[in-house]
Amino acid sequence: MEPVRVVLLLLLVCAVQVCFVRGIRLELSHASGKCLSEDIPSDVIVVGNYRVVTDNLPQGTPVKIKAQILSPHSERLHFGDNVEAGHFGFDTKISGIYTICFWLDSNPSGHTINVDFDMKTGMAAKDWNSIAKKEKIEGMELELRRLQDSVDYIRREMLRLRDRESEMRNINEITNARVAWFSIGSLFICLTVAGWQLWHLKSFFERKKLV
Repeated sequence: MEPVRVVLLLLLVCAVQVCFVRGIRLELSHASGKCLSEDIPSDVIVVGNYRVVTDNLPQGTPVKIKAQILSPHSERLHFGDNVEAGHFGFDTKISGIYTICFWLDSNPSGHTINVDFDMKTGMAAKDWNSIAKKEKIEGMELELRRLQDSVDYIRREMLRLRDRESEMRNINEITNARVAWFSIGSLFICLTVAGWQLWHLKSFFERKKLV
């Protein structure tokens, strides 16, 4: 039984590692907004929410913000205009850098505004309570389903990392080849210039009858 528990524990640890959970607080002012970026693989669930923190503001102070999420191809995935809070959720179609930006829409008080931002991806983004109620599963069956999804997610992540490693290896090989040809070209130019200088000096000495 112990080996089984060890395997399950390793799977859970790996699942935690490949899932992403971010909870931060941003400070916004009229001078500039704030943007975050995250490298997210394809076919991943992303959910999150944000809200303006009014604890440090005078009661009744109207504060509105704008929020925007862009895909690696600059496709708008979410846009909140003149809001105090918002929620978003989407499936990533492609892997790459996803950008989340916040900026002030209105702030008559002139105070620095705090925004709480939470985002989850992968397994952490799934609502297992809703899945259990919808599919009428519970107990061990639910845990096995979670482990199966974790294994599938880990497999996709490993394949993505392998593809990226292959891509980086190809880039390194191309770069090394270019550097090698550049070195050969530089050496050829240096030898050519040195030969020309020797010829020029020999011709000069012969004209002056020094040799």
